[in-house]
Amino acid sequence: MGSIDSVRESPVYGIKLSSVVPATVTGNDRDRELSSMDLFMKLHYLRGLYFFSKDAVEGLMISDFKEPMFKWLNLWTAASGRIRKSELGRPFIKCNDGGVRIIEAQTNFTLDQWLRNNDWSLHCLLVSNQVLGPDLAFSPLVVLQFTWFKCGGMSLGLSWAHVLGHAFSASRFINMWGHILSGHPPPKSLNMLEEPEPEPEPGAPPTSEKSITSQLLSAKRIEPVGDHWLSVKNCKMEAYTFQITASQLTQLQSKISSEPFEALSVVIWQCLARIRENNEPRTVTICRKDSHYRETSNLISLSNNQMLLSVVKADISVGEANPSDLAALIVKGSVEEESLIEETVEGDRGLSDYIVYGTNLTFVDLEEVEIYGLEIRGHKPVFANYAIDGIGEEGVVLVLPGPENDGERGRGGRTVTISLPEDQLLKLKGELSKELFIA
Repeated sequence: MGSIDSVRESPVYGIKLSSVVPATVTGNDRDRELSSMDLFMKLHYLRGLYFFSKDAVEGLMISDFKEPMFKWLNLWTAASGRIRKSELGRPFIKCNDGGVRIIEAQTNFTLDQWLRNNDWSLHCLLVSNQVLGPDLAFSPLVVLQFTWFKCGGMSLGLSWAHVLGHAFSASRFINMWGHILSGHPPPKSLNMLEEPEPEPEPGAPPTSEKSITSQLLSAKRIEPVGDHWLSVKNCKMEAYTFQITASQLTQLQSKISSEPFEALSVVIWQCLARIRENNEPRTVTICRKDSHYRETSNLISLSNNQMLLSVVKADISVGEANPSDLAALIVKGSVEEESLIEETVEGDRGLSDYIVYGTNLTFVDLEEVEIYGLEIRGHKPVFANYAIDGIGEEGVVLVLPGPENDGERGRGGRTVTISLPEDQLLKLKGELSKELFIA
């Protein structure tokens, strides 16, 4: 069998479609209101990929994967709903048991052959690229794709409309499916799962005391997209994923006095500044989960409300700056825009459309996302990764945990996924190979 790159036709075939709905009828009077942050993120989509070995899935059929979904979807009725609009035009989720879409597929390549290629243009064949609309009333918010490899392994692709929630929501959502699949009963306290009020940790500053900008910098308002929730790109975007081991990360931190996320962000920020030369990115967006809030149950809510967006502005040359100074700027100089986002969205009654990821060069801290928390019969994924669709041309960098079963990487390594315009990505790979000694 040749390389995946040599295949002219799609290496994924045998597509079958179906749907799964909650086990219990929700009723016609159940709606899920969308928060300002939910609507702010509505043009973005999370694409998650989980790869499992033959040992994890041998003997299992699609019916085995579907059977626990009925109880699973009872926990999150919004995930099975469809977008509707109020009389004033503000979107909300109608919990009408429309269900999640299931895709079954096959490939003649082995799992090892596929994983040797880190080209996201190929990996995206394993996860649906569906967006919401133009028929909003019929567009599923969640699509799961099961793809079987020649060797008996399998990938699970999670397509997740960001309007439902951030990556932590998506990860906990799919992890609970694995929990039920493994024979564990679903939690009983259903009343707290969809819309809990976040509980501040002791000593956390109230929102009113947080520093905010006077002008929204973390997003760009665009022309209304109507019922087709898709932003138009002016250039071709590509994604690239690389692994950094624990020892490589320790070496990097010895040069840049900071935590792993900040250290990796600084290296990539400076590499891009050198590539872009006279147009270096002086303003970047930092996206991370709000550490001042703790969960009110053992499940995270399907919401974007615990996600913080902040902006960092450098008044010096990024390419020539001391890396430790830039890391300190990310930590101490980030200006949060939470209150301004609320004011902006509510000011236009939730009717405007925005691009958040990639309006500025955006760094997303997913180091604590439980991406390896999905287990099938006690087996964790051999590799898992997330990417984001619907991004702007400044690009997005996601920092995720590394594979838990990959020796040294499992003791502190990271997976980094970068989405950039195609011409910049090729140059960035060369810069990163010199800075981080990666292939």
